[in-house]
Amino acid sequence: MFGIFKKKDIIELESEDIKSKNFFASALEKTIKNISSLVNLDGKSDKIEFNTIEEILIESDMSYDIVSLAMDGLPKQISREQLRHRLISLFEFAPVIDMSNIPKPYVQLIIGVNGAGKTTTIAKLTNMYKKNGKKVILGAGDTFRAAAIEQLSIWASKLDTPIVKTQQGHDSSAVAFDTIQSAVAKNIDFCIIDTAGRLQTQANLTKELEKIVKVCGKALDGAPHQKILILDGTQGNSAIAQAKAFHKIIGIDGIIVTKLDGTSKGGALFSISNELELPILFVGVGESAYDLIPFDPDQFVDSLLDGIYN
Repeated sequence: MFGIFKKKDIIELESEDIKSKNFFASALEKTIKNISSLVNLDGKSDKIEFNTIEEILIESDMSYDIVSLAMDGLPKQISREQLRHRLISLFEFAPVIDMSNIPKPYVQLIIGVNGAGKTTTIAKLTNMYKKNGKKVILGAGDTFRAAAIEQLSIWASKLDTPIVKTQQGHDSSAVAFDTIQSAVAKNIDFCIIDTAGRLQTQANLTKELEKIVKVCGKALDGAPHQKILILDGTQGNSAIAQAKAFHKIIGIDGIIVTKLDGTSKGGALFSISNELELPILFVGVGESAYDLIPFDPDQFVDSLLDGIYN
């Protein structure tokens, strides 16, 4: 099941500090600063040279193939609206589903390599759902690392959320099964299950993830309802190969990009969405449980363009 939230169904964060910010302008501060330095010394203008725009997009870590796609047929002097139309179109492969009538419990399987921010993202999702009156249960399915179980347990305690866990080295698919069964028994809205980020070999990782998906389906027909990949935004375009590998194993339904505030490679989001033909669901813009915002292509593109044009 592919999909992003329709605007009317987006679960919004309830933090006055966050509401007062221009999310994407703040998150893209390093990217905007980097690309703004490439605009001519006379300052920003209404139209910018083709070659300058091309250089700006490449410098923001948009892949060359995607830059060529976006720039094809544009004039020598490019206006903001001309470029905006092209950049927005790069997110056309993100299908939309209606989240207003999802099954209960709604099972989300969280996938990604160690260090990408899986545990923190799970905490952010949990906080977001709970702030909107939903009940959540967590499954500590990364049994490969004792630290992963401990970290998720700490977040569960902070957020006053039940968690199903076992000892390091135990069967992660059994954790997934028990978490879903508990969610059903307790009439819980969201069931979020962590997975191992890296095993000893790629073959082990493939086998483990395939088994978890299969066992989820046995615990609840149709589960997992979303397989969400967490990508580290600081990796830029190098994250695409990683995403393709996971997508090939189990079929990813959507992406959450973390650490967007810590990188000058924000342009990689165009490549990630376009090349993978997958929706970017949320972006992480900080370390607190509140720093997760729904991805909006229009706001994202406009924030970038504000750093280039008048």
